[in-house]
Amino acid sequence: MTYIGEIAGLLTSLFFAINAVIITKAGQQVGSVISNRTRVAFALLFLVTLNLILYRQPLPVGAESQRWMWLSLSGIVGLALGDAFLFQSYLMVGPRLGMLLLSLSTIFSALEAWLLFGESLRLGQIVGIALTLAGIIWVILEQGNGNKSAIRLSIAGILFGILAALGQATGLVFSKQGMLGNFSPISGNVIRMLAAVLALWLMTLLQRQGGKTIQALQNNPSAFKLLALAALVGPVIGVSLSLLAVQNSPVGVASVLTSLSPIFMLPISHFFSNEKLEWQAVAGTILAMIGVSILFLT
Repeated sequence: MTYIGEIAGLLTSLFFAINAVIITKAGQQVGSVISNRTRVAFALLFLVTLNLILYRQPLPVGAESQRWMWLSLSGIVGLALGDAFLFQSYLMVGPRLGMLLLSLSTIFSALEAWLLFGESLRLGQIVGIALTLAGIIWVILEQGNGNKSAIRLSIAGILFGILAALGQATGLVFSKQGMLGNFSPISGNVIRMLAAVLALWLMTLLQRQGGKTIQALQNNPSAFKLLALAALVGPVIGVSLSLLAVQNSPVGVASVLTSLSPIFMLPISHFFSNEKLEWQAVAGTILAMIGVSILFLT
């Protein structure tokens, strides 16, 4: 199919934007920590079932040990830690600004590639970084025009958003190492999700929060349903589409198209979350995404 990679990239951004709204609503009921550990458990169940249907085995046991190592690290850093920070950011500053802060991962990815692999930054990439930062700062300043207590609250949410972007960028670097060669995106996603589930639920058991998690979900059946839906929309469909985009289009093009969630968030936030959009927020978001585009197309 012509343009399958480009279409998959656009759909990735759309599904990630929808996922942000769903996970925010669930987090308002049971909290970001419970939301994260429950969502990845649902996602693993869906992915294992899908892998079993496609490849007649629940887990890709034949994958090389190096592949398991890199993809497992990717799952722990990108999904267990990065998403935990992201969901807390959603709760504190809203899904639109949280998603915009997540676009910083494109910058962190470029910097990590430079530090770890010696990839130098070209002039166009530096311009892209500057525009992205300018757009994000513009939106943050527009968000902080309220009272001082609101501004203090936003600072913590902004910090969580930045940490989420760093986690996603690092997870992407590890994923690239684990996905070298001809390997199934679904199977790679299974390994990443398995590692995330083990890390999150081991911590849950050590903190003796398992019972509290189950009780919170029992007391909020609507949140339980939302988290199941979020798992399907984000980690299963969204991530699989992103891997399909990378496989079937140039990496630069796929990176831009899968980073457009903040653009999709504008109408979603306005029509479904009753969020008032000022022209500064719209302009800042567009400026940031132009910066992301320049960063990966130069």
